[in-house]
Amino acid sequence: MAERKTIGLRDVRALQPGEVVWDAKVAGFGARRQKGPAVAYVLFYRTSEGRQRWHTIGRHGAPWTPDTARNEARRILGEVAGGEDPAGEKTTKRRAATVAELCDIYLADAEAGRLLTRRGESKKESTLATDRGRIERHIKPLLGALKVAAVTRDDIDGFLHDVASGKTTARIKTGNLRGVANVRGGRGTASRTTGLLGAIFTYAVRARMRPDNPAHGVTRFADGRRERRLSNEEFAALGAALAKAEGEIWPSAIVAARFLALTGWRRGEVLGLTWAAVDLERRTATLADTKTGRSIRPLSTAACDLLRALPRTGALVFSATRGDGPMNGFPKFWARVAALGALPADVTPHTLRHSFASIAGDLGYSESTIAALIGHKGQSITSRYVHAADTVLLAAADAVAEHVTRLLNSSNTGELEP
Repeated sequence: MAERKTIGLRDVRALQPGEVVWDAKVAGFGARRQKGPAVAYVLFYRTSEGRQRWHTIGRHGAPWTPDTARNEARRILGEVAGGEDPAGEKTTKRRAATVAELCDIYLADAEAGRLLTRRGESKKESTLATDRGRIERHIKPLLGALKVAAVTRDDIDGFLHDVASGKTTARIKTGNLRGVANVRGGRGTASRTTGLLGAIFTYAVRARMRPDNPAHGVTRFADGRRERRLSNEEFAALGAALAKAEGEIWPSAIVAARFLALTGWRRGEVLGLTWAAVDLERRTATLADTKTGRSIRPLSTAACDLLRALPRTGALVFSATRGDGPMNGFPKFWARVAALGALPADVTPHTLRHSFASIAGDLGYSESTIAALIGHKGQSITSRYVHAADTVLLAAADAVAEHVTRLLNSSNTGELEP
């Protein structure tokens, strides 16, 4: 062990990531800081059977200070001298936790940024919100009461088919005034929620709550999401609906819908776009935190013209009807536009993204160019590619946006020009 000293507040505050300071008064008592800013008080001891144990007393801050944590360490060592094993008992209790408790522990660690994605980043708030919904509406009702250690592969397989058959279908009140969530099952929901269960049980294995992952080996349904694209007639109907909506629907929502069609961006990227991220002179937008990380997107002339015509009333490009936050009512605005155009129910804002990419493909652009235009996850060098070929990408953005504009403004259903 490192040099010992009587741990005080100054020593705790001076700890750097990865450092541990050991106390001179109580053997095995120390304070350590891992990667984050939090400091935890720990106790290292040996059981009467000779096993080494790490026991976390708690994080620095009320009620734990160097003095209170030191006193707790003395109390625990007294129990150890009497043949008890506090750390072992804590592990046993964790293993006896229910699936509902495991989910709560998992979410707490995810919200604190201690669970990282494959890209080594913390989960985004939108992802966490989706996880919470799947846990509260599907996992807890069906598996929440089971002990973590008792869950089998058959339980997971039964869960998959129960959700797919609609066993968890319900109408649930949300926290918003008069807000109601329609919980639906289906194969897609079942597969994605079972995937989340697999991640939760992987976490349980790392936490030594059970030795294996019961979700491994469970065959999920194929993802049935359709890659829907608008037909030329539907583009014309959408254009007519947007024109008809002017004066009836929030103007910023109409422009946001047009911007979606002209760029192929994700809905969240458009509604979260800030003026600080836009460079109209260079015709680029720098999105710092997208689904695939940092992304620099080329902007077509048509998209820039839309933005120039918008009033700058706040930090966000597409302002909400009230307040400074994002336009949470956009789905309702979109539904009204779709109704005005008599568009099918499966035409969503995401349909515009796939339609943009499909038109780019029809016009002969390569996958790497299309990926750079829309920030697709299949490409990982968007920023470098934009800097190396600005002119090429801007020309591609213009060509696709011009074609989309013609389709929105005309009922022409002829073939695409090469």
